[in-house]
Amino acid sequence: MKRLFLFLPLALFCLSLSAQTAREEIAADANLAGSNYLAYPAPKKNLTAAPQGKKPFYISHYGRHGSRYLIESGDYQNPLRTLRKAKTAGVLTDLGKDVLQKVEEMESESRNRLGELTELGALQHRQIANRMFTRFPDVFKGNVHIDAKSTVVIRCILSMENELLELTRLNPELQVSHDASEHDMYYMNFNDKKTTRNRHNKETKNFLENFENSNLNPARLMASLFSDTDWSHTYANERTLMRELFSLAVTVQNSEIRHKLSLIDIFTKDEIYVLWRLHNIGWFQEYGPNTLNGATQPFSQRNLLRKIIHEADSCLQIEHPGATLRFGHETMVLPLTCLLNLNGYGNPLSPDKLEENGWINYRIFPMAANVQIIFYRKNLQDKDVLVKFLLNEEEATLPLSAVSGPYYRWNDVKDYCLKKLDDYEKELERQ
Repeated sequence: MKRLFLFLPLALFCLSLSAQTAREEIAADANLAGSNYLAYPAPKKNLTAAPQGKKPFYISHYGRHGSRYLIESGDYQNPLRTLRKAKTAGVLTDLGKDVLQKVEEMESESRNRLGELTELGALQHRQIANRMFTRFPDVFKGNVHIDAKSTVVIRCILSMENELLELTRLNPELQVSHDASEHDMYYMNFNDKKTTRNRHNKETKNFLENFENSNLNPARLMASLFSDTDWSHTYANERTLMRELFSLAVTVQNSEIRHKLSLIDIFTKDEIYVLWRLHNIGWFQEYGPNTLNGATQPFSQRNLLRKIIHEADSCLQIEHPGATLRFGHETMVLPLTCLLNLNGYGNPLSPDKLEENGWINYRIFPMAANVQIIFYRKNLQDKDVLVKFLLNEEEATLPLSAVSGPYYRWNDVKDYCLKKLDDYEKELERQ
C-alpha cells in the first residue's frame, strides 16, 4: 500500500461537528470506501469573503494526479487467475461467472495503461483549474507567471498539463513554465528513509493484523462466488481475493467503464465498511500521526513544507507573483495535510481512535486531492499578509488564532511551521 498539541480541544471539537459518521456516509455512497481510489468530489461550500481590502494575489499548491488505472498488473491478473482456475474446475456460481466477466473487461480496458491517467482524471484537473481561476481571478490577471512542477511520473505530468491548458485557455497572456525532473524530487516526492524505518514496527504490524483477523471474514463472499467452498479454502487465498476484488470494485469509478458495470454490489454494506476501515488504519499508520510509531510520519514532507515557505516568501516581494503549482501523489498530500495539521488531521492518535476523532482518509486524499494556500494583501506595501488554506478546495482550519474566519496571518503560519520543523530536526540530531 502504496507533535504538537496547539488548541487540541478546539480542533477535536471542530472535527466532532461532522453530521454523519463514516459508516453512514459510506452506506449512502459506497464509492467513499475507495479511500485513495475515490474519484474527486467537487467542492460543495461557498468560500468566506476576505477581510475588507484584502485581495488574493498568490497561490501555492500541491496536488495529486487525477483518477488513474490500478498500478500493478497483478491488481487485475491475480484475481483473474483465481477466478479462471475456478471456472475450469466448474465451481463458479452464476455470480462468480458474472464477476469473472467484469474483471476481464476491466483488465482489457486497463491493458498497457497501468497507472496511467484516465479521461476522468484529466477532466478533474481541468475543472480544478477552472474553479481556481474563477474563484481567484486577481491571481491570474494579465501576463503573470505560473510556475508548475510535476514528479517524473506520467500521470502527474499529464495532470499538470491539463491544469495549465485550462488556465491558458482562460487567459492566453499567462507566462507559464513547467517541468518534471529528478532535480526536484527531493521535495516533490521525497523518499525519506528516516521516517520509513520507524513506520512498520512491531506495534503497528500487530495492530493491523489483529484488526484484520478479528473483523475481515470472507466466508459469505466466497460462498456467493464458489459453489464448492472446500475448493476455495484449498485453492483461493480467500482474504487476499476479497481485498483484490474490493480494490477493483472501488476503482471502477475512475474510468469510463463506470458507465458500463459495477462490482461493489457483490459486497454487503458491513463488508464494505470493514474493508474501508482496514484501509483507513493502514494509510494512517503509513503517513499519519500514529502514536504507535512515534507520530512522526508526516515529517516525511518536511522538505516540501520548507520549499513552500521559501518560495512563498520570495513571491511576496513581487507585486503580481501568480501561482506555484506542484503535482505529485497522495503519499505527499496526506502527510503534508497532517504536518500542517489541517482540520486537526495532525493530532497524534492511536489507530483505534480514528473515526471518533474524525480521521477519515477519503476526506483527505481522493484522486486529484490538493492543498491550496491562498495569499491576501491590499497592495505590495501591505506587510500584514493573510493566508487561507483549502483542502480539496474546501476551507480548512489550522491550530492557530485566526484573524477572521479561515484567514490566518502568514507570519503566524510560517513561525508555527518552522518551529515544528526545527524541533523535529533537533530531535533527530539528538538520536
